[in-house]
Amino acid sequence: MSVDLRRTRDGRTALLVYSSNERSVRCCGEQQPWVAVHTEKLDELDRSIHFDLILLDVEIPQEFRR
Repeated sequence: MSVDLRRTRDGRTALLVYSSNERSVRCCGEQQPWVAVHTEKLDELDRSIHFDLILLDVEIPQEFRR
């Protein structure tokens, strides 16, 4: 599994999560790859790839979309 992390303006690493596939498409565009992960697995994911924070349902500006 490949996880797409984003860098915040203050230099932290963020994991973007979306409450539904529809919101993911609306906020990230149709070309953004996605994977479903159970919330109880987020600690395990953090230990393997490390992120500083989780951002929920954040809209990515057009110029930064995949």
